[in-house]
Amino acid sequence: MAARIDLGGTPVEVTFKDIKNVHLSVYPPNGCVRISAPARMSLDTIRVYAISKLGWIKQQQRKFREQERETPREYLNLESHHLWGKRYLLRVIEGDQIPSVEIQHSRLLLRVRTETTEERKQEIVAQWYRAQMREAVPLLIDRWAPVMGVKVAGFYVQKMKTKWGSCNPRAGTIRLNTELAKKPKECLEYIVVHKLAHLLEPTHNACFIALMDRFMPSWRLRRDQLNQLPVRHEQWVY
Repeated sequence: MAARIDLGGTPVEVTFKDIKNVHLSVYPPNGCVRISAPARMSLDTIRVYAISKLGWIKQQQRKFREQERETPREYLNLESHHLWGKRYLLRVIEGDQIPSVEIQHSRLLLRVRTETTEERKQEIVAQWYRAQMREAVPLLIDRWAPVMGVKVAGFYVQKMKTKWGSCNPRAGTIRLNTELAKKPKECLEYIVVHKLAHLLEPTHNACFIALMDRFMPSWRLRRDQLNQLPVRHEQWVY
């Protein structure tokens, strides 16, 4: 069941679920506000709660508006690209060859066939980023899952427009945004631990915060670091 309330020009989407506590989220790029509430809670009670959080909501929306955005990539020589937080200058090498991507010193070498389109270059680089993630994530899961006492049935890597990651507590799976391959590895590690914690506690309640504080005391610093880095034009901060 879903409903909608208005806070003086700020629309709020409300979803009623079989949960015990209210969960408030603000999503980019436009600061969409969503509340998950217990099924029996009245709209009036939810409205009063949302009004009490209006200052925080406005603060989050302002962050989304002000965050630096990356310029669109055109896959031209000397264009900047990033891997694990480090900057590399692109060098496009055309010829009769199998498409590939390789790091060589401070260069990102993109080998493509002659007259390869920009869209195809983008696809090749995106596949390479996914491969970097698929190599890095299992190491982090193997490190953290035993420490946190959680079992991970599987993980997925994909392009995500509005999230750094998501999870399915019932299935024991997590999903991660390929864009994390561009960020420092400590940011990826933070997101992995965040998702593993959600396998134990699905909401952002006090129990979840306690889990994060216990297993990764520096999580707030890592979150802030990730949120201060440039993102794609259509992407948000976490």
